[in-house]
Amino acid sequence: MATLNVGNLGSLGDYLREQRRTAQLSLRQLADAAGVSNPYLSQIERGLRKPSAEVLQQVAKALRISAETLYVRAGILDEKDLEELETRAVLLADPSINERQKQVLLQIYDSFRKENAAEAAAEASARTAAEPGASA
Repeated sequence: MATLNVGNLGSLGDYLREQRRTAQLSLRQLADAAGVSNPYLSQIERGLRKPSAEVLQQVAKALRISAETLYVRAGILDEKDLEELETRAVLLADPSINERQKQVLLQIYDSFRKENAAEAAAEASARTAAEPGASA
């Protein structure tokens, strides 16, 4: 039977297989732990099926890995979005600061991101305006 590699799913399947083997789980054990059928999980690993975000979350939980990592591998989430989520998760998980301090840090983080995005957009706009043939 020929393999139908749907988009980036081959790398998702390869990654899942690698994580499953690292966790020393059989395909059947992971399928049971994730609450999905053995054939369905096998098809995901072989790149034949595109799993939903919910299925990826169940598999991630069973493997004890980040669901967001699987979302990036499946093309559901952008790598930049993952970096932001990871940064937020680290801040929120820090037991040495209280909830108010966490919220203040997140607000500062958001303001820096917005400021940098605005600066990058202004620089891109200035470069475009400076190009030969750009209308004034």
